[in-house]
Amino acid sequence: MNFISIFYGLFLLSVLGIYWSLAQQKLRLWTLLIASLVFYGSLNIQYIPLLLALTFINFRLGLEIGKNTAPGKHTVDWRTSNEEWQFAQVDWNLRRLKLLWLGVTLNVLLLLGFKYLHHVLNFAVNLSTESPNSAFKLIAPLGISFFTFECISYLIDVYRGAPASEQFLKFAAYKLFFAKLISGPITRYHHLAAQFNTLQFPTTDKVAEGLWLISRGAVKKGILADHLGIFVDLCFGNLQRAGSTDLWLATFAYGLQLYLDFNGYVDIARGSALLFGLVLPNNFDFPYFSTSIADFWRRWHITLGDWLRNYIYFPLGGSRQGLMRTCWNLLVVMLIAGIWHGSAWGFIVWGIFHGLALVAHRLTDAISDRFERLENFWQNPLGVVIAWLLTQLMVFTSWIWFRLPNLQDSSLVFQHLWGRNADAQFAQKVYVEALNISQYQLAWMLGALAALMATAYLFHGRLKVEFNWPVKLVFVPFCLYAVWLLAPEGSLPYIYFDF
Repeated sequence: MNFISIFYGLFLLSVLGIYWSLAQQKLRLWTLLIASLVFYGSLNIQYIPLLLALTFINFRLGLEIGKNTAPGKHTVDWRTSNEEWQFAQVDWNLRRLKLLWLGVTLNVLLLLGFKYLHHVLNFAVNLSTESPNSAFKLIAPLGISFFTFECISYLIDVYRGAPASEQFLKFAAYKLFFAKLISGPITRYHHLAAQFNTLQFPTTDKVAEGLWLISRGAVKKGILADHLGIFVDLCFGNLQRAGSTDLWLATFAYGLQLYLDFNGYVDIARGSALLFGLVLPNNFDFPYFSTSIADFWRRWHITLGDWLRNYIYFPLGGSRQGLMRTCWNLLVVMLIAGIWHGSAWGFIVWGIFHGLALVAHRLTDAISDRFERLENFWQNPLGVVIAWLLTQLMVFTSWIWFRLPNLQDSSLVFQHLWGRNADAQFAQKVYVEALNISQYQLAWMLGALAALMATAYLFHGRLKVEFNWPVKLVFVPFCLYAVWLLAPEGSLPYIYFDF
């Protein structure tokens, strides 16, 4: 069931009608859970038993870890000596730690198994047989990366003292909530659980905001991202024929496509959740207007960055143990981010590249702190513009590994970015026959799209100016009609569905 389809619209309206017609919280949670299973079943029905089993296992582990998280002496006999009590406390904390490691290991092995097992099996087969074409293909459950990260964060939060869920229905409704199940945003249990306890029908402005987010997300994905994706696929699918200019245009087009595709999905997810009286975390804050790679990761895929900071970077020591240890921690975190995204080498290289960029930024900051004139330069308008250009050039070129995780293909792109002339038939096939525009017109369209994003950033990001709810409500039907009219035939799948 595609988010941008008449089927999803009917599904959403039907579930909302049942959901708000029920007065009891328990019945609403059952409605949400059943609807989520129906939604996931329309995409990946064979993995529903696995997700339910994993949900129950993590629920039970959370209960065991959370038992007497902060026990007092009243839980043991009052005649117990202080020394005996300390040993009892150590034993109990050790048991909780073992359960935590069991849960984390289970989720990590599940994630790595689905992402890497087929590579290991193929390698073993190729070593033991003379048939290099033998291949195992293991199709991972949709949303498994997001699912496992949420489970890990829940278990760690409970270990740190957050209350464990005592109701499986509430935990399952959180874990399997269809709006965020496939591609996030990564949401902590306690963020949604608190809202489950105080469910109220959304106010008029909240309904308008939800509908506006859905329609806005549909425009981003259905019109902008999918049209950009047609050119990107044509160009990166014909690397031997594309010229340097074509590859640069495709690189920037893919960066915009990825952002609009993922951001559009999150908008629809957040808008759908709002109609159920639930607020999901924002995942983007105009990342392409960042002036440093560290700032980019505070604005791009915010919930993933938050997860990596809280559950990897800070436990490793963060920035508290000296500059060199900080740089090492940054490299480890971004390597894990690359592994999380995919099993191909391109994702590993992408993660290491971003890690090195964060290290370079941290070292540059340390040097700037010692030289006042250098620090002042990066804060003046010229320095800000240069920092923005360098950051975005780094970010957009790194997307090449993301789009072409096969290192042979991505290396070819980097080799052809300079001094490469296009094949004589490439322009005819791509620009004339497929797109019906010239290369020059495409460049102008990308520039116009960037200018539109800059305008949105100026008013919304800097001036904090927003439409009021009646204006948003007026735009909703126009946006949906535009998607129906202008979206290309055969919509492209969401890019982050692969992760």
